[in-house]
Amino acid sequence: MSTSPTPRLNLSSIAPDGYASMRAFAQTVETSARKAGIEPEILLLVQMRASQVNGCAYCLDMHSAAARRLGETEQRLYVLDAWREAPFFTERERAALALTEAVTSLHEGHVPDEVFEAARAAFSDDEVGNLIMAATVINAWNRIAVSARLMPSRRG
Repeated sequence: MSTSPTPRLNLSSIAPDGYASMRAFAQTVETSARKAGIEPEILLLVQMRASQVNGCAYCLDMHSAAARRLGETEQRLYVLDAWREAPFFTERERAALALTEAVTSLHEGHVPDEVFEAARAAFSDDEVGNLIMAATVINAWNRIAVSARLMPSRRG
């Protein structure tokens, strides 16, 4: 592996139709999730956690900045990778994070019934469906960003 990663492809230029379709899909899913009642903060936690699991620096950079703009604390962002051991997350957030991890790591045995039922206990069926869609979208973006090696911007 290179010690100084460089971008590989500019997919928005070389595959503009697919890229535009992904952007439209992502916007549709986010709008639907919010209409269903999922808080923007939970959607950002979903995006952050999937991006951590997938090792996507570009998405982690983008979504952590968005989370901080919404008022997310540094403390919660720092311990998100260990959310099970941290007391800073609500039961609703924990259910969303567990579902996100299960959807992101399907190779580890699918989405366990107990994870799905915990999500149903914390969210309506509309919300669970939209959380699954949100996790699917960020996983697709992670795969695009990691494969094309999109670079996070330098801040500060």
